[in-house]
Amino acid sequence: MQFIKPGINIDFIGRRKLAFALSVALILATFVSLLWRGGPNYGVDFAGGIVIQVKLEKKHKPSDIREALKPINLQDSIIQEFGGQGASEYLIRVRKTGVKVTGLNEKVRDALTSYFKQGVEIRRVEMVGPKVGKDLRQKALFAIFYAILFIAIYISGRFEHRWLMSIVMALSLIIVVYVASSFGAGVTWLIVIALLVTLGLCWFLKLKWALGAIVALIHDVTITVGAFSFANKEISLPIIAALLTIVGYSLNDTIIVFDRIRENMNRFRRRKFEEVMNSSINETLSRTILTSGTTLLVVMCLFVMGGAVIHDFAFALLVGIFVGTYSSIFVASPILLVWEGRFSDKVKVKKRARR
Repeated sequence: MQFIKPGINIDFIGRRKLAFALSVALILATFVSLLWRGGPNYGVDFAGGIVIQVKLEKKHKPSDIREALKPINLQDSIIQEFGGQGASEYLIRVRKTGVKVTGLNEKVRDALTSYFKQGVEIRRVEMVGPKVGKDLRQKALFAIFYAILFIAIYISGRFEHRWLMSIVMALSLIIVVYVASSFGAGVTWLIVIALLVTLGLCWFLKLKWALGAIVALIHDVTITVGAFSFANKEISLPIIAALLTIVGYSLNDTIIVFDRIRENMNRFRRRKFEEVMNSSINETLSRTILTSGTTLLVVMCLFVMGGAVIHDFAFALLVGIFVGTYSSIFVASPILLVWEGRFSDKVKVKKRARR
């Protein structure tokens, strides 16, 4: 099935500078938002503490709920609306130490009922210790990093048949992470250092396909985290699962485009690389739109009708799939063009020097 007729020729590569500017703006906005908020809004899975989900009959301001919790000394809790618009559900995150879970749901119910004079339903009460939360946060970060690392190894072997260079890159990263951790670097800094070293090694070892894929994946994850920061949504274990799903989905779309580019490079050796890339993207455009469109339709149904529990997970997939499709066309592929332009110019200069 072809959604777009053959022979279409949209100049995607010609708009790469505009796309790069948009991507840079979104990434900068993400960093500004994270700095403004003091980092990601970690859920109880990672931050530790107690989370109480309550449902009220009417919608109320978070400040009113804090006032209602004063009699039980929980007025310092973080109150966040939960679910869709008009759901009247709230998450009460208690970060105060020394609070006992036993009987807490009855105390919260009685305090809210007494203040608002209406029925209150306690949906759930969860508690995670700070040490457990920190351990889960570290494992989640390493899961995302290792997923990107193994993808880099796979792409290098799959497209460039340079498995040895991929293994060298992996071993180098293991050494870098070990040395950095021996100096007491935190997990976040370890991931940042490792990703920078990964990109540097891809450039130094001339693993251009892997470089394009990794830049696109980092781009997708960063913007998705930024969307959560702007929407003031929590990063929890299900969201990490969504981010890993986005990494896999974006990679699949990128591989489809890369495959066609490599095929056309062998078929049309006399064409300019820019023309080959543009025609390759246009040839795979129908498949890209159909695959992404049908997936987005299902995720949109989950987002609208899936309920509050799966709402944030579906939101992450909505943003990630859209950005992942965009990055396969406007980020991963133009990185190859930048690479070819840089190194082909060097080759031409060397040939002229020999003459």
